[in-house]
Amino acid sequence: MQVNRDLYREFAGLLAQAAWDVALLQECPPRWAAPLAAACGAEPHRALTSRNLIPALQGAIHRLNPDLIGAFEGGSNVTLVRGSGIAARRELVLRPGSPERRVMAFTRLDHGLCVGNLHATVHNQPLAEQELRLAGETATGWAGDDPLILGGDFNLRPQQSDVFAELEERFGFGPSTAPDAIDHLLARGLEVVEPPRRWPEEERELAWDGLALRLSDHAPVEALLGAASSS
Repeated sequence: MQVNRDLYREFAGLLAQAAWDVALLQECPPRWAAPLAAACGAEPHRALTSRNLIPALQGAIHRLNPDLIGAFEGGSNVTLVRGSGIAARRELVLRPGSPERRVMAFTRLDHGLCVGNLHATVHNQPLAEQELRLAGETATGWAGDDPLILGGDFNLRPQQSDVFAELEERFGFGPSTAPDAIDHLLARGLEVVEPPRRWPEEERELAWDGLALRLSDHAPVEALLGAASSS
């Protein structure tokens, strides 16, 4: 069902009520970053990605007619952090270009955890694999010995790509969400208490005039990670 109106309040309500310490968002309208963070009691790190030509005009058109402009409002990767401050923000351009600029937002939390948040190229497996290798290598270098999460929309499925095994062998990243999943939370230097899982449909749907409104075509992925044991 196309509702043709801004769904910020619905997204903010669902995200604010969910239990998380770090949330990684992709394809997020850039103007949502600050209000989403405020609604969730979080600190944001926003990295602009694709189609950000005239943000103020694009945002105004989207508010008037979201279906008209669609994804051409512009995009960003947004990392939201609760319960800890952000010590450092860095960005890595994985692939320059227009309109599909690909970027990794790298965020270091006050207590040392590092997070890489990315959205890889779609419909081109070799390019997406190149971007993921670059993201994994760079994030590992920037994190040093600190624990690291590399997550986002990889547009790659483990059952179709060997890059996941390569990242595990070279850097210790894992586990993936599922063999057929494209959205992942890979961990390095952390204990996997509960492995990544996709939310069932009912967890991301809202009642709308007697129907179910699903807020995204991607199922959110969640994982419970803890400090790795030294023993």
